[in-house]
Amino acid sequence: MMRTRPLKVALLGCGVVGSEVARIMTTHADDLAARIGAPVELAGVAVRRPSKVREGIPQELVTTDATALVKRGDIDVVVEVIGGIEPARSLITTAFEHGASVVSANKALLAQDGAALHAAAQKADKDLYYEAAVAGAIPLIRPLRESLAGDKVNRVLGIVNGTTNFILDAMDSTGAGYQEALDEATALGYAEADPTADVEGFDAAAKAAILAGIAFHTRVRLDDVYREGMTEVTASDFASAKNMGCTIKLLAICERAEDGQSVTARVHPAMIPLTHPLASVRGAYNAVFVESDASGQLMFYGPGAGGAPTASAVLGDLVAVCRNRLSGTTGPGESAYAALPVSGMGEVVTRYHISLDVADKPGVLAQVATVFAEHGVSIDTVRQQGKDGEASLVVVTHRASDAALGGTVEALRKLDTVRGVASIMRVEGE
Repeated sequence: MMRTRPLKVALLGCGVVGSEVARIMTTHADDLAARIGAPVELAGVAVRRPSKVREGIPQELVTTDATALVKRGDIDVVVEVIGGIEPARSLITTAFEHGASVVSANKALLAQDGAALHAAAQKADKDLYYEAAVAGAIPLIRPLRESLAGDKVNRVLGIVNGTTNFILDAMDSTGAGYQEALDEATALGYAEADPTADVEGFDAAAKAAILAGIAFHTRVRLDDVYREGMTEVTASDFASAKNMGCTIKLLAICERAEDGQSVTARVHPAMIPLTHPLASVRGAYNAVFVESDASGQLMFYGPGAGGAPTASAVLGDLVAVCRNRLSGTTGPGESAYAALPVSGMGEVVTRYHISLDVADKPGVLAQVATVFAEHGVSIDTVRQQGKDGEASLVVVTHRASDAALGGTVEALRKLDTVRGVASIMRVEGE
């Protein structure tokens, strides 16, 4: 039997995502009520510019006083889609204190202060859901928190930023340079006017922190995530990747150490084999590959951003939280019981592709190989091309630690026959 008294929802933010949340709540009101077991009512919308016309939202619901809205006491669920750290953090904690559960899409805040927000939710005995914070419409957080709760996740490897994937895909498929591909992404609306958060990996790093924390039952903060952007990737890097049967993606990688006693989280460009499922992810799409003991390999794929896809994830959380509200329960909170240490990048073991500019004369290859051997880095393949006294030397290693590779490169730079290190790229996904 359906309850007739509606559950009241406060919406913080009415931009691209917020306006879609409001639209879906209105146009799908009957379906949402049937799925929840009670009607949901948009009780207020906090915005910065109240004079802006917002189709489908009565003007009397619009307010600039977000704090007063979340303090009302009759609000059942607060949906936060304003982003940033403040005032979002204060508004969320205030919502808990005044009896509301929270649905958020705020990856930056959750990556920085997720533990404190979970503690506030637990203290208030309320829900904190955030499916929309990672990979847009793709169901990912709930499967990790719930569907795989009985399994042991060992690795999460994914493309979690659509802007960077669009740019790298364009470079790969058309031979365009980085700036040309970025300009195309901007013209099509895939890249912001200031793309720094995307192309320098900040956005993906926040998502990696969230995914690692959930997957490994360990608190992982944004500061724990190694981050490297993709602005230095060149057309020649893609040519080298193609020679290896690979392409290049900006990856978020979260994994347990082989002994299971620590975890790492990192974001950086990497070569991946064309045979890997992530290699076929095109355009602005996202995909995440999860490896676990019992389930084996799972892949989650779909649109990772945009108003409607992200709103879909928000509404999915809203339905779950409202159901919990009606039944007087809460869903899963933070699971950080494992408390594994987070290792630095120096402990990461992977393969490397190193391109060197060297003198084109006898003995150079032997010198380079000796340096690799002295630092305990085993070489898989070598390719050398030379002309007019100059040459390029491409070395692909077997698996080695980042620390060992760093020492190797430092020693290579001291060789008189090495003119420079043109590029270094990790090789993942094997």
